Amino acid sequence: MTAAVTGVLAGLAIAGCTVQPEMTGNVAPLDTTAGPVVHVEDVYAFYEIFDAAGGHPSVHELDHDYIDAGSAGLRVFADIRNITGATIANAIAKKPEIYSEARRCVDVLPRVHRRLEDALQTLSRLYPEAKLPPVTIAVGRGRPVGVGSPDTGVQIGLEALCAVNYLNPDPEDRFVHVIAHEFVHVQQSPEFVNRENRSVLEVSLEEGVAEFVGELISGNVAYAYLETLTAGREKEIETAFAADQDKTDLSGWLFNGTLEEPGDLGYWVGYRIAKSYYQHAADKRVALREMLAMTDAKTFLADSGWYPGMPLE
Repeated sequence: MTAAVTGVLAGLAIAGCTVQPEMTGNVAPLDTTAGPVVHVEDVYAFYEIFDAAGGHPSVHELDHDYIDAGSAGLRVFADIRNITGATIANAIAKKPEIYSEARRCVDVLPRVHRRLEDALQTLSRLYPEAKLPPVTIAVGRGRPVGVGSPDTGVQIGLEALCAVNYLNPDPEDRFVHVIAHEFVHVQQSPEFVNRENRSVLEVSLEEGVAEFVGELISGNVAYAYLETLTAGREKEIETAFAADQDKTDLSGWLFNGTLEEPGDLGYWVGYRIAKSYYQHAADKRVALREMLAMTDAKTFLADSGWYPGMPLE
């Protein structure tokens, strides 16, 4: 990376799949009232270690020189998503190409920043009390692509998001819309997102609201492939969803995609429920607040007017 690009990225000022923030170490949550800043220094630190080791850094180097010496955001990311020297080294051994190819996504980050500024200004206009915590872009263990939480802010896995081409073939668009999605998670009710043993409906609405509001502020959903994947099967899929909505086994609907194969149909159904709620609302600003403050999924579903296969504008 050139010094010029490093300087531009280091000074970025912008304000992320949600995670339950079980802090297993002594890392404190990020201050989510801080001004919106993007941290990319961990990316440069990783590639310095990666290159010096010929593409095969040791577990000790990754633990000591990368994670332990990294930013507060990286340490939060590591703590909540099992990112260790060992898990990164194992991922590099299995899929070295995603770490080599992720460098190309660093080049789009200045343009991502400019577009995110616009998206977050829109969010703040529609929802003036929006929290815009720092974003940490770092290198992880090949997953997740991103996490966002009211408690711990937004973290993005550069290598994972760069590798998931089916989200959007344009890396710039991919980063913009995924980060916008994660910012919506930051605004959601902690009471709702931190609840244990949540149902398919609850988690699908959490993700669907993030998709819908993310589209409002950035111009598109993060998981745009789902529209094509579900085309012509809307009623069939949503009838099956309605039957499964109370299950706490999420594996049939959520968090079941891989780097190569899409999944997460629950995101799409949740998005359609959220969109129906918004379209039926007389006051759109009130509807947006109600989406973000939602704690009762069943009431929200009933008020949305949604039914399997319904047409939406």
